[in-house]
Amino acid sequence: MIKRQLEKVIQSGLNQGKAIILLGPRQSGKTTLMETIASQLGDYLLLDCDDPVVRQQLENANTEELKQILSDYRLVFIDEAQRVKNIGLTLKIITDRFKEVQLLVSGSSSFEISNDINEPLTGRKWEYILYPISWVEFESQVGYLKARQQLEQRLIYGMYPDVINFQGKEQKVLKQLSGSYLFKDVFNFKGLRHPELLEKLLQLLALQLGNEVSYNYLAKILQVDKNTISNYLQLLEKSFVIFRLRTFSRNKKNEIKRGRKIYFYDTGIRNSLIGDFKPLELRQDKGALWENFLISERRKQLEYQEKIAGTYFWRTVSGQEIDYIEEKDGELYPFEFKWSTSKAKHSKAFSNFYHKEVKLINRDNFGSFVSEEI
Repeated sequence: MIKRQLEKVIQSGLNQGKAIILLGPRQSGKTTLMETIASQLGDYLLLDCDDPVVRQQLENANTEELKQILSDYRLVFIDEAQRVKNIGLTLKIITDRFKEVQLLVSGSSSFEISNDINEPLTGRKWEYILYPISWVEFESQVGYLKARQQLEQRLIYGMYPDVINFQGKEQKVLKQLSGSYLFKDVFNFKGLRHPELLEKLLQLLALQLGNEVSYNYLAKILQVDKNTISNYLQLLEKSFVIFRLRTFSRNKKNEIKRGRKIYFYDTGIRNSLIGDFKPLELRQDKGALWENFLISERRKQLEYQEKIAGTYFWRTVSGQEIDYIEEKDGELYPFEFKWSTSKAKHSKAFSNFYHKEVKLINRDNFGSFVSEEI
């Protein structure tokens, strides 16, 4: 079993009078991580909300009913909490009335569970996000050399636990994930009127990887209005399928000020959506895959190291571009990504504008970028 970076982070938040809330995409390992943490602490009560009896007991439960359910347990793990109506109020009662109980809560759909828990649990929770396996976790498990030998596979098949664990069956696992299962929370969302539109939108986004995305263009191709595109993209973000990167601008002449790029949290899911698992040497999109992989891995580290940073890309009207910029404490850290290890040129316009050296990240030196604080 691959040891997760969040394990220590979550452990540091225990026994502080707050519920531990763990969100993330389906099949990212939330249940396994929570059970690992709970088992290290002794006996615990597992309430699996996929079980209809458990759901019924927790819905609108009062203090006395919860006292019977919790019994004498000091540690309670509520799994798939988003399936319980009014779960936020139930968690609030447990946190307020049973102060000796440490709550661990997992949920796979942030637009459902966040809506239910944010107000009731204000000031009563630590919230974390668990993504698919990070490169840091993978390398720690298999070792530096073996990890590097599998780098191309990871770009093609991604980092979901089952994809890594079932070598030789990656396409089968991804087919199941990128079908209805990964998007189950989105498909079940009451505001989603056209599930087939969502599938077409995902394929369009997969084909535009690495390019700026126009909502007007997407709306025109899919024959819907721009607001529908915006709403569907929000659902996909909140279900941890995609994330957006905005343009960086300080209003200098010639800068693009309102652009956006969309990336997938996992390149394997992206490739599965378009049915393309060709080796890198046969691909036209390896540069975009490399870019997506690095930015996604960097995003994981910012979350796991609990760092706050602005993340952007930069582009001018004339087409000069920087792939990725982090802004922390007023300082800018620009990066350009190249799969090739040969000496590559990049635009000097950003350096001239902002007096910041752009660092080139390739497959020889990417390790520090995806693992350490910049």
